Order: sequence, then structure tokens, then C-alpha cells
Amino acid sequence: MSQKLQIAEANAAYITEQDVWSHFNYIFSSRSKNSTSYKFVLIKSLLENLYNVNSELELNYYQVFESFTKIYWNLVIHHKLNQINMTGKKAGVQSELEEFQTAHSIDDSIVFDKLPAQQQLRLIKRVIKRSKINVMGAIYGDTKGHIYSFDNKKEYLKLTPSFYKFMQKYQKVIMYLANYQLALFLEKFNESGNTEQLLFKIENVSKRSSLDSFYHILLSLYQNECFYCGKPVLNRTGNHVDHFIPWSFIQTDQLWNLVIACRRCNTSKNDKLADDHFLEKLINRNTKLLEINIVYERTDMQLYTPNKLDDLYRYSVSNGYTEIWVPRET
Repeated sequence: MSQKLQIAEANAAYITEQDVWSHFNYIFSSRSKNSTSYKFVLIKSLLENLYNVNSELELNYYQVFESFTKIYWNLVIHHKLNQINMTGKKAGVQSELEEFQTAHSIDDSIVFDKLPAQQQLRLIKRVIKRSKINVMGAIYGDTKGHIYSFDNKKEYLKLTPSFYKFMQKYQKVIMYLANYQLALFLEKFNESGNTEQLLFKIENVSKRSSLDSFYHILLSLYQNECFYCGKPVLNRTGNHVDHFIPWSFIQTDQLWNLVIACRRCNTSKNDKLADDHFLEKLINRNTKLLEINIVYERTDMQLYTPNKLDDLYRYSVSNGYTEIWVPRET
């Protein structure tokens, strides 16, 4: 069975958009055996890491399963949602997290990014070990090996170029479908919450509770002013860390996509895309940041390229972010 594969090569270097849509339609249909929520969460994790791929379109398991673990922790521990369709049983990853919670006496109110870094690392490693058994081969089998290769021994996967472009082009739609299907699955096997309530939890399950650490990094590395209007940034009160490409699209926190904005600009910009001359400004800022050793050593900055940011901007427009924002004149 494909679920038990340890090493698998992609079967096609190129597939059409129609082929990829057919694969997703199958995954989201009743024909696909979804006894747990694994497939939906893996799709969400891949989407969150689209711009973390290297030049060979590879992702290591730590990148993928950091997202996977965070999503599962917040669903299972924080929201107390069962992840399997069998009464009295638990999904393997669910059991791992609950056992970890009990062993460390962690309160249900603690979201993943509030856990100490060492606990996060240990959890991710445990989830990787568990997920090699049934997770990586499941979508590979459902898509006939057309979307990625993977190696459980070397702990990496490699997206096919056509699938990678497809995921970029239809990122918003695929994320919505994955969220919606996950909500429908959870509604069937959990007593609390209807589809709408569950969908709200799922859509926000990856959101970081605080961006304070990024604020202090950014404030110490470049001009103390609002990225958009140039207003001086004197203290934390009234100023914000803004996702240049809206978080609702990228759904991840990367230093190269974060800027300091005053309250007025941040509130006014909200979920819109800034005018493209700010894109050029951000690319120039990131170039300067990469000259600083402590920044260059960050994983998110090592994987950054100006082309990735430019692609992300263009794909956000094609995904519906067409309302272009500029700061109001003072």
C-alpha cells in the first residue's frame, strides 16, 4: 500500500491543470479513504510552506511538520477536537500530542507558539516519526505519484514543477477547500461546533498569537519609521508588525514579508495589497538585511529570494487580492 512507502519517486515531471484538479477532487471526495484528518492538514502544511522551497523545489520534513504539528496541536489540545472517524479510538498524531500534554502538565489554553522552543522541537520530531508511517504515502497514492517525491530516510519531499505552479496559482481556492473539507470531517466526529464555527477555528489555527519578537528584530535592524508613510516609530504602543503580503494569503510569518507599520497605515491597509512600488522598497530593504550576519543566518532569510517575493505578489493578485492600497496623505 502507498501509505507504507518509505521512498517514492514522482511519476510525472509535467501534468496539466485539469489533471491536478482531478487529483484534488478525488482527495476531497468520498472515494478517498479519509479515516483521519491527515490529508487535509498535510495540504494546509504544504500551502504554508510553498515559499520555503529551495531551488530544487524541496522541503525538509521539519519545515512541513512544524506547520503540521502546530495545526494539530491547536485543533487537538487547544480546541479539543477528535481527528479520527472511529468511536473510542484516536489518530496516532492525536495520541502523541495528548500524551505529551499529560506528561508535561500543559494547560488546554496554551497554543503551540506559546510552548517553549525545546518542547516545540521535541513535539515536531515525534510527529515526524509518527507521520512517516501513514501520512506521506497517502496523498502520494491518491494522486498516483504525480505531485511530489519523498524520502522518509532523508526526511525531505520534492514537489513537481507543474504541481508547485498550480499550488501558487490556486493557493487561495485550495486552502479554502482544504479548510472546508476539514471542517466537514470534524463536524461529523465531534459534538461541539457546526461547520461555520469549526471553519472559523480552522482558518485561524496557524495564526501566531504575537509578533512581538519580529517587532523587536525589525526595530533594531532598520530605520525607526513606518514602512509605508515614514512616520517615526517611537515605541511599541500604537505601532504594528504588518504582513506586506496579507497573512490571509501566505498564512505564515517570514521576516522578509514583515514590516513595521503605524496604527493608521496598518488599520487602513488591513487585508489589502500595497501598491507595487512598496514591493520594490521591500526587496531593497531585504537586500540590506541580508548583509547583516544574524539576519542571513535565519532559516527564513536563507530561503528568501527577490523572485520569490515578486512571485508571491503576482500570485496574490491572481488569487483575488486586487484592491491596491496606498497610505492616506497626512
